[in-house]
Amino acid sequence: MARPNVQASARAIVSADSRHSTSHAGGDKPRGTSHLPGPALFFGPARYFGMARMFGHARLLAPSIGLPAALATCLSLSTVPAHAQTAEPMPKVVIARVKDPVDKSYRAMIKGMDRFERERALAPQASLRFRLWPRLPNASLDGVTLRVAGDTLTLPVTIGADYSFVLPRSEQALREDAAVLANRKTASLTWRAWVQTPGLPPGARRLGDLRLECRVGMDARLISNSAPLFGWLSNMLANTEETCTSPQGNYLFFAERPIFGVTLRDGARREALPFKLLYASGEQTPQSLPFCDCQVLLDRSYYAPLWDRSWSDDTVLEFEYMDLPAAALKAAP
Repeated sequence: MARPNVQASARAIVSADSRHSTSHAGGDKPRGTSHLPGPALFFGPARYFGMARMFGHARLLAPSIGLPAALATCLSLSTVPAHAQTAEPMPKVVIARVKDPVDKSYRAMIKGMDRFERERALAPQASLRFRLWPRLPNASLDGVTLRVAGDTLTLPVTIGADYSFVLPRSEQALREDAAVLANRKTASLTWRAWVQTPGLPPGARRLGDLRLECRVGMDARLISNSAPLFGWLSNMLANTEETCTSPQGNYLFFAERPIFGVTLRDGARREALPFKLLYASGEQTPQSLPFCDCQVLLDRSYYAPLWDRSWSDDTVLEFEYMDLPAAALKAAP
């Protein structure tokens, strides 16, 4: 068998790497760049997932070895006799990965958790979890996994039966600007904070919980309601206070099942949410719906009057579901 053209292979590697790399004044590499060439030098491997998704550098999402190691491998082959090179087949390494994976900023999610601790007065008995929801009609959350991925760190995240989870705190993950990664494609699922006070009727929500949930979710940058090209800009301009305390705020919540109506109860006061606060205000069109993370959850979506302080934090939201029998709906008080 003919000897492989090792020199040509080495030249090809150098040429390919030079097309994707950038020189740095002073000669110092940014943190976490020892194994990723090209634009990843600026961002680090963990945060480069988002940029790779925008610009399509799928090559940089795959595991790779550094240029020196690759050259050393090629040059070592040139000193091995041809018959030795073909004596044993090279072992195959199969690495399971998802192209264009869902990722969220670990630092941002920790910022949301810090907000929860600071503003516990809104929900003094509540606990905080994060929750995954399907975004596409054919998306299934069965088998979904999460991990925190930094430059040198990987932490598995345990997901509950309701697809909720507690994010572990890690100083190393913060230092490495880690990402929280799901084994699903970007557009297949969405994320929410989940603040829940125990002891409520099944399916009911407490308004103070939702007020805090909105602030945590906005600080954690969980919402993906923009066209992909401008999603990063939308995240930069999002204002937690305006979204969660203004009548113009547009933070969507999701019920467990498709809803027929939502009723607010605060002591003796009782009021139904108007239609404009249900189903994403009824304003979604076939053209705009793909850019809303309510795409497959539209019939579960609602806005809560977070801004209206005439409703106390102890106000309870009760849901009438579309799948209830007609007799049950008529019997509801």
